Amino acid sequence: MKTRPRASLATATVLSAGLVLSACGNSTSPASPGATDASSAESASASGFQGGLTVFAAASLKKTFTQLGTQFEAAHPGVRVNLNFGGSSDLVAQLNQGAPGDVFASADEKNMAKAVAAGIVTGAPVPFASNTLTIVTAPGNPKKITDLLSLAEQSSSGTNVVVCAAPVPCGAATLKVEKASGADIKPVSQEQSVTDVLGKVTSGQADAGLVYVTDAKGAGDKVQAVDFPESKDAVNLYPIAALEGAKDAATAKAFVDYIAGPEGKKVLSDAGFASP
Repeated sequence: MKTRPRASLATATVLSAGLVLSACGNSTSPASPGATDASSAESASASGFQGGLTVFAAASLKKTFTQLGTQFEAAHPGVRVNLNFGGSSDLVAQLNQGAPGDVFASADEKNMAKAVAAGIVTGAPVPFASNTLTIVTAPGNPKKITDLLSLAEQSSSGTNVVVCAAPVPCGAATLKVEKASGADIKPVSQEQSVTDVLGKVTSGQADAGLVYVTDAKGAGDKVQAVDFPESKDAVNLYPIAALEGAKDAATAKAFVDYIAGPEGKKVLSDAGFASP
């Protein structure tokens, strides 16, 4: 009768030891998944930015931003840059109406100020380039346009001239150079983007037009550029900013920094843009 309690005590001791060992095993077991999670987080962080980035950019930036978007993707594997080009005033209207975007690059300060006032921009816009106007004609300048006054005179006597509409940055710049020179251009049409003006000249639908020097340079031998001194009176400053509704604020800021940084400056300079 007395041996049974001793056996029970021995059994209890073994069971207790087993429980202690089991408890120790359970305490080390969860540490492994925890370590794996930390490792995964560290690995994800090291992989850089991920996901899509939607950039609303002025039409005059199409060539440069297409190149810079590709470069940014290469520098940040996993990022896809989606570009939406148009007249800056149209882009602001789209964003105000709720169009989803991450970054906005305007061809002037006026339309960026509208975006800031509407509360769709986060942080201070960063100036990254500047641009001026030039006259473009068909190759060889068949109408012999020499300056802005010449362009205005011919627009009243049968030469088809196209310009940007006033709300668009290139249209506002056109009004400034007209005022500075005293010219009164009579356009056959007013376009919603500078690329539309260039397109009408290169396609032969217009004899001449006012575009940015970068657009003329990008068109190569499809047009002939005619510079005029009053262009200095309408220098357009280009600002860029991340948007309040950006899906990934860090990616949006990284793109803004990339455009304003040395990589962006080189591509923009090669295209004919001046420093801000």
